[in-house]
Amino acid sequence: MPKRQKCEIYTRVMGYHRPVSQFNIGKKSEYYSRTYFIEWKTCNSKFIEEFASAC
Repeated sequence: MPKRQKCEIYTRVMGYHRPVSQFNIGKKSEYYSRTYFIEWKTCNSKFIEEFASAC
């Protein structure tokens, strides 16, 4: 059975990339609570659905 290897996660902070493992407790908390933009969940998605079906 192959050994597992830790996967390092990097994120962009102040114009450069840093590993999340080097963040302090507060910064790690902020990183894991981030929400990411999902295009189909935008404010006008219901508008698009309504008028796309009318065509």
